[in-house]
Amino acid sequence: MASKVNSVFITGANRGIGLRLLKEILLKFRPKVVFATYRNPATSQELTALADANKNVYLIEMDVVDYEKHAEVAKTVESVTGGAGLNLLLNNAGILLSAPLKRVSIQELRSNMEVNLFAPILLTQTLLPQLEKASLNAGSSPCGIGRAAIVNFSSELGSIGGNDTGGIYPYRCSKAALNSATKGMSVDLKRSKILSIALHPGWVQTDMGGPRATLTVDQSVEGIMNVLEHLNESQNGKFIAWDGKELPW
Repeated sequence: MASKVNSVFITGANRGIGLRLLKEILLKFRPKVVFATYRNPATSQELTALADANKNVYLIEMDVVDYEKHAEVAKTVESVTGGAGLNLLLNNAGILLSAPLKRVSIQELRSNMEVNLFAPILLTQTLLPQLEKASLNAGSSPCGIGRAAIVNFSSELGSIGGNDTGGIYPYRCSKAALNSATKGMSVDLKRSKILSIALHPGWVQTDMGGPRATLTVDQSVEGIMNVLEHLNESQNGKFIAWDGKELPW
């Protein structure tokens, strides 16, 4: 069993993998507080109901690309945790715009990069002092989600080594870049004992994945929870799938 996780921050928690993962985290990790972000109240009724039933869920209405709000969010984390810091950051929010080389547009490329790359990097940057505090406060606890960890939700479509079909330029490029950023984080934050991994949740039956996807949300989240629970220093800077297998960069 993983070390005690006192605080979790998850983006895009109002639907799909994010919402299901939030439910499982509450059930199995029982953190003192979970910060859950969402964009649109009109499509977040289930998340709101979950927060009403669980007083340790702290809702934050924000678009991850609203960079001016990041500092405000960090102050909220500092206040709510009482200076104890943040144990686990789950950069889950993302978009998928698909286009072949002959039709890809600058707008599609920019949108994917903005949400899937710039936002996770800059939100992590802003929350880094909170992650550092949690790691420092963890004393001799082993590296993992009970200490401090960053999980960037990527995709196997971002694997350069695994790309044998081409296409999907905006999404592939944004996730490949996110993988590179994750590797950089793992190197930069190693001395602070903060782990960083890129996580592929699988091809999942969500609004993004579509009905033809091979995994249900429950199957994906069950695997993700197992990965989180057993995350350790040997996996720092790795590209890991929902079933625990390491993927090629």
